[in-house]
Amino acid sequence: MMTLERHIEELRAELRGVSDPRELRQIEAELKAAEAQRADRRRAADADRERGR
Repeated sequence: MMTLERHIEELRAELRGVSDPRELRQIEAELKAAEAQRADRRRAADADRERGR
């Protein structure tokens, strides 16, 4: 199973090599969604740490 960080890295790498506008938009959307998911996970982890203090 691919980690979220690895997935984001791979999407960024794909963006550097894509020339098709449709594919570019698709990868950008996937990247944006993955980055939002990562931010949500970080917020949840921060909240868990705050509760544990």
